[in-house]
Amino acid sequence: MVLFTDATIVTETPPLRACWGMIGHQVEVPITGNRNKRVIFGTLNPKTGHICLDVSLKWNQDGFQSHLRHIRSLWRGWRIVLFLDRGSPHRAKRSVRLAKELGIQLRWLPVACPELNPLEGLWREVKGRVLANEPTPDIDVSVSRACQYLVEMSREERLRKAGCLSENFWLFT
Repeated sequence: MVLFTDATIVTETPPLRACWGMIGHQVEVPITGNRNKRVIFGTLNPKTGHICLDVSLKWNQDGFQSHLRHIRSLWRGWRIVLFLDRGSPHRAKRSVRLAKELGIQLRWLPVACPELNPLEGLWREVKGRVLANEPTPDIDVSVSRACQYLVEMSREERLRKAGCLSENFWLFT
């Protein structure tokens, strides 16, 4: 089974994509000043659209290893080939060793080629539609909304937003 994994960081200062204001009046953009963040680890099956999500306080090998265990628990008995970037939590010796113990083969995507990972399309969708353009009073509420949005998508919509249904998706060519 081929899977893709990636992570995104959600901060209390959301991305500002658009803002409306009256002509001649300064627009106020409220910013909390907090620097709290959470990491969402995600894994996508590019054939079925199934998704696995985990939230961590930090982007580190412990969070990634917890996600690897979750992946294995969901796809028990399958031979798993996991495509991922070369982030330091992914390349950590303990992470590589755990993946091997769990029977997960790691395949590294080329450096600086995020377009090869379909999860990038899902993160772009979440940050542009769910998390943008509003102050974030509670980081955990934002993360919950982001995960809920992804889980509630139909599998076909998830695959479409991720680019897996495109004729140009590199894996199926």
